[in-house]
Amino acid sequence: MTLKIKDFIPQTVTCLQAGYSRETFFHDLFAGISVGVIALPLAIAFAIASGVSPAQGLFTAVVAGFLISLLGGSRVQIGGPTGAFVVIVYAIVQKHGYDGLALATLVAAVMLILMGIARFGILLKFIPFPVTTGFTTGIAVVIAWSQVPYIFGLKINDPPHRFVEQCKLFCTEAYSWNGWAATVAFSTAAIWAFLRRFYPKIPGAIIAITLTTAAAYFFNLPVETIQSKFGDIPRTLPSPALPEFSWELFKTTFPDAIAIALLGAIESLLSATVADGMTGHRHRSNLELIAQGIANAGSVLFKGIPATGAIARTSANIKLGAQTPISGIIHAITLLALMFFLTPLAGVIPLAALGGILLVVAWHMAEIPHFLEILKGHKGDALILLITFALTIFIDLVSAVQVGMILAAVVFLKRMTDTTTLKICQALIQENENETPPSDDSAILLRHDIPKDVVVFELTGPFFYPVADLLDETLQRLPTRPRVFLLRMHQSRLIDATGLKALQQFAVKCRREGILFLISEINLQEHGWLIDAIQQDVGKEHLFPTFDQALEYARGTKVSRSG
Repeated sequence: MTLKIKDFIPQTVTCLQAGYSRETFFHDLFAGISVGVIALPLAIAFAIASGVSPAQGLFTAVVAGFLISLLGGSRVQIGGPTGAFVVIVYAIVQKHGYDGLALATLVAAVMLILMGIARFGILLKFIPFPVTTGFTTGIAVVIAWSQVPYIFGLKINDPPHRFVEQCKLFCTEAYSWNGWAATVAFSTAAIWAFLRRFYPKIPGAIIAITLTTAAAYFFNLPVETIQSKFGDIPRTLPSPALPEFSWELFKTTFPDAIAIALLGAIESLLSATVADGMTGHRHRSNLELIAQGIANAGSVLFKGIPATGAIARTSANIKLGAQTPISGIIHAITLLALMFFLTPLAGVIPLAALGGILLVVAWHMAEIPHFLEILKGHKGDALILLITFALTIFIDLVSAVQVGMILAAVVFLKRMTDTTTLKICQALIQENENETPPSDDSAILLRHDIPKDVVVFELTGPFFYPVADLLDETLQRLPTRPRVFLLRMHQSRLIDATGLKALQQFAVKCRREGILFLISEINLQEHGWLIDAIQQDVGKEHLFPTFDQALEYARGTKVSRSG
């Protein structure tokens, strides 16, 4: 694959080179400011749900959001902290603290950059839909469940990250629930859901939080706030600094780094693909991966957390009229300005209100229609979906993705094997000797010149290892043992190493039972390597380019192998 320099030119440069008008700027300005306002409560909510301070969510949204838009391969992508990372970030913080998270994120950033340079962008699009739906829906459940202490005001200071342990603790502390907190949470969720449904261009999240926060403040409701829980939010970005590094910490967090890199790549490219469908443009997937890597490295330098493309904010950006990546840059600048001017006010936001916001986020993440659609479909897909979903909830996201991908590969191989059939080419005597059989009839060979002790079979579909069982079973079911077993392979276009091994084993079995095993119609351009690989077991003289030559050999006449 040739390297095209234009594929690695940021969309910001491309858009500016194409001409950037005053009208376009105002479209980007309005969209960027609006999305910046929308992103403020979400960045805080995702940070709290991830087990870090609210300020770290804002740092991530500003730094990573700026770099993703500046360097990315999508025209309208909005980046920042997202719900997809909540589960894995919370688990890492609980196990290794922020230092472990920072190191894992930095390693993941390097992985993302290397994936982009290696042009892996297209490969990530082949991750099975049941896997992505399974872990996305599982993440949504975990996010919603993790907000139970905030939504109901439970007296829990440090909840565990395991789902089952959370269930036990929440049930134990259920007596301490706060009715006012529940009222604030569900009111916030209802207001945002209403505005999102009927007035999508209005920043419903910020309006919902403003209304419920004002009610809680003026009526002096007994609910916990950001300030009472976490203290004051800084008004500026911290000084850049590298995270702490140790070899032991690197080894223990490396699997988490892989999960962060994979999840960040999947989510960012999924978001960019959604944006393409809404705008008609086409993103540069490999460049987007590189930008995501740089953005995550930048986020860590400023005490941030993992970031990726945010589908909801990207969609809002497009609906609000964004034309170029400048809107994403303005969104980051807007967040920085809001940090400076509004963080004192943000401190009075009830945690229950943020919990209500995350309830709506989780509901839209869950993809219930897609989930049910897969369940009603192929049994293999349904199995992958349910196992990935369950592992995400009860174990962790890393295990869910690993097992999901392995199961998807197994199901794929099973489907490919199921498409492979072995058909007997029946010897039918024509009543009219002058009648010529159809030349394209590959399933049934209408010929009367096949000896009775020669059985001809045709393999249709890919040749994998399980196909050997088909050959063995066919041989066992024959009423009499044939002198010659002739296998036609003109419709088997794919043979892998395991298929080759199966073919060799079947050849050995035929030789042991005194059966002459012949193979005809091998495509030398595709399967020429077979001749050298199996000549010891099958014999080079038993491989024929045409069926007629193989049949003539089976009658006991050796023919020229040319042609």
